[in-house]
Amino acid sequence: MEGLVAGIDVGGTRVKAGLVFWDGTVVARGQWPTEARRGPEWVMRRLGREVRALAVQAGVEWRDVVGVGAAWPAFLDLESGWMEEAVNLHWKNVPIRDLMERELGKPVVLDNDGNAAALGETWIGAGKGAASVLCVTVGTGIGGGIVWEGRVYRGALAMAGEIGHLPMKPDGESCTCGSRGCLETLSSATALVRESRRRGLIGPSGSLTVEDIFALVRQGDERASEVVREATFWLGRGLAAAADLLSPDVIVVGGGVAKAGDLWFVPLDEAFRSWVLPRVARHCRLSPAFLGEDAGILGAAKLAWQSFTEAREATS
Repeated sequence: MEGLVAGIDVGGTRVKAGLVFWDGTVVARGQWPTEARRGPEWVMRRLGREVRALAVQAGVEWRDVVGVGAAWPAFLDLESGWMEEAVNLHWKNVPIRDLMERELGKPVVLDNDGNAAALGETWIGAGKGAASVLCVTVGTGIGGGIVWEGRVYRGALAMAGEIGHLPMKPDGESCTCGSRGCLETLSSATALVRESRRRGLIGPSGSLTVEDIFALVRQGDERASEVVREATFWLGRGLAAAADLLSPDVIVVGGGVAKAGDLWFVPLDEAFRSWVLPRVARHCRLSPAFLGEDAGILGAAKLAWQSFTEAREATS
């Protein structure tokens, strides 16, 4: 089973994980609530139990897993393995790699969740075969990652790709990063729910989810439709700014909100085309993510596989 790795994608709401073979085949999957409020130690203990259980699900021994890749919605020091801040988890200064290696007993490779999703989509998803890919994930927050010539571009302090914190609206909502009017305060799932509640919308159970909002759009609710139009307007404008700067071959848009399909993607593409430079638009295509919720798992697994391969080659 050489080459079987664990890919873990931690979100603000849920943790998703899988055991992944060298060719991208996922042989076991699992997901569970993040429950970040319980703190890093508690979250790590559950993560350790759940990920080890995947080996039982797959019918393999845990010793067959050669490494672990983990994607976090966080600012990370990749050299030391410290999480400096995870704004949507409300964690700061956590020795995240050490905690994970202690619980899992395997070498762990870390990266930002946006980078992992971008690597997964470039590996076997919507960006396969492209030289340059910008991947944007729209969920609890908005993450981004850049793959250039087959490698993740991280920039200084591994901060490249933080598209969710582009300043868009100076008088906008306060953001968890400490600024105001960031893109994720305008176009994330959190923003969609907040704005819908302000307009008096409720779901069938009395609460409100993104799925409820798009169900209302399908029913012709004008308030829900306006919320979606505003969110896609701002996201399209943000993507246009990123495209004008980077001129990538492909911009891949995924995350939980993207599951709404054309109700989300059609107005988003229209907004993007209305703002981006025409010459950039002729070359750059906007594509829905192909991998869905597997993007982060597969990108994290690819990181682990690359790390294992490099370590093996270094000792051969």
